[in-house]
Amino acid sequence: MRKSLLLFVLMLVAVSLLNARGLRVPAFLKPGDKVAIISPAGYAPKSIIDNGVRALQAWGYEPVVGTYADRHWHKYGGTISQRRQDLLWALQDTSIKAILCTRGGHGSAQLLTEIPLEVFRRNPKWIIGYSDITTLHSANVSAGVMSMHSVMCDPITRTDTVERALQYALTGKMPSYKVAGHRYNVPGTATGMVVGGNLSVLTDLAESPYDMLRREQLRNQDVILFIEDTQEAIHHVDRMLHQLMLRGIMRNIKGLIIGIFNKYSPEYGYRDMYEMMNDYFKDLPIPVCYGFPVGHDNSRNFPMIEGCPATLTVGKDSVSLMFSLPWRTGLDL
Repeated sequence: MRKSLLLFVLMLVAVSLLNARGLRVPAFLKPGDKVAIISPAGYAPKSIIDNGVRALQAWGYEPVVGTYADRHWHKYGGTISQRRQDLLWALQDTSIKAILCTRGGHGSAQLLTEIPLEVFRRNPKWIIGYSDITTLHSANVSAGVMSMHSVMCDPITRTDTVERALQYALTGKMPSYKVAGHRYNVPGTATGMVVGGNLSVLTDLAESPYDMLRREQLRNQDVILFIEDTQEAIHHVDRMLHQLMLRGIMRNIKGLIIGIFNKYSPEYGYRDMYEMMNDYFKDLPIPVCYGFPVGHDNSRNFPMIEGCPATLTVGKDSVSLMFSLPWRTGLDL
């Protein structure tokens, strides 16, 4: 009993400290909490939605499917208006404690033109997803709210270790990861706020109010950036990396995590994506790690807590990432 009380007090202290830095921590989930399921981006057939429902029920939560979650308009999960209505409902309904997205694709940014950041700020909730859902994570963090970069409805139960890490994170047991090293790693240690996600989406949001990488957002923050992408040619990623350089973003980054880049072909004399990236990052005075298990590989897409302080330690043989909340569960990946 005393141990449980002490852990609870430690969590309150940690949350208070994080809030004091201007970052709001959404409430962690308890058994019986309601979790909304919505489709802010691509179309999700009923089978994908049902998979999310089963997973949430197995974890002890009450899934509540959005009115338009299964709609199909072109390749989207409903019209812009329908998807925006579901997102606003999930954010503003006080009985909803977290938001699980069905899938990525494209279209989340379409919803933001009529949703000011204040809506995210006043309704701090865990938004769960990756890929195009990076848009909503970026809005959340820009509003000063943490977010949950993670698997979604479709692959949520495919890999035990990924599923378990997400379950733990949603209850406040923040993960610490240890992964194998990579030949291009730049050794070092960095502490800062973890932000990032899909590189294409981050590029599309550049310098908008919803861009968590805009200069005024990063000016007074130590930041650990993580990036991933899929089906992007090497020269396209090269352009996006050059944009990061031109915007001066890399001057504010204390550590860099390069996740999974897949479904592309060798080109421009490069055998793979990481070889090209190494040309950009090998001389940076910060730790850089390659091949971190986050991105478009659902068996290796582990939760990243957007906006949460963490410590990144990069070596040639191993890499560790430890989030700075009281509970951690070590996972050797």
